[in-house]
Amino acid sequence: MNFSELPENLPVPTDDGAAAHLQGLFLPALTLPATDGSNVSLNELDGRWVIYIYPMTGRPGLPLPEGWDGIPGARGCTPQSCSFRDHHAELTALHTGVFGLSVQSTDVQREARERLHLPFQLLSDTGLQLKSSLRLPTFSVTGTEWFKRLTLIVQDGRIAKVFYPVFPPDSNVVEVLAWLRNAGD
Repeated sequence: MNFSELPENLPVPTDDGAAAHLQGLFLPALTLPATDGSNVSLNELDGRWVIYIYPMTGRPGLPLPEGWDGIPGARGCTPQSCSFRDHHAELTALHTGVFGLSVQSTDVQREARERLHLPFQLLSDTGLQLKSSLRLPTFSVTGTEWFKRLTLIVQDGRIAKVFYPVFPPDSNVVEVLAWLRNAGD
């Protein structure tokens, strides 16, 4: 299975309003592990950051959960991560840092970061702490709860913009860059 390409005819997610309350909120006082071994305190992030939140990154040799491609918005974590990788220099030029975030363990995310050559860290929220503190939207499949895909632009700890739903995932970075360019420095 090639995780780098999106299959045709994926179901398109609809805006269920589950992220409408997020813009203007401050990130909670949560510290999450990053793939470089550091810990990131979300409420202490200075400057501007993109945090793209995704369900899970597929791993070579392991099947996706049953029915994954039929869940609107579930498929596409690898193409989304690669698009942020491919546009990382543009984001840096706009004085914007990047984090990816999912419920997957730091070890799983470290493997994905290395395999995909990501120039930024992935954060692990295995306890769904952000779901509890920010009421982030989730879905469940095969007994596991996953974040729905959304992207936050955060300025000095406050959510300035929310992209939700995100589809197609590999185009999300283009929307983010357009917003950042229009928002100014």
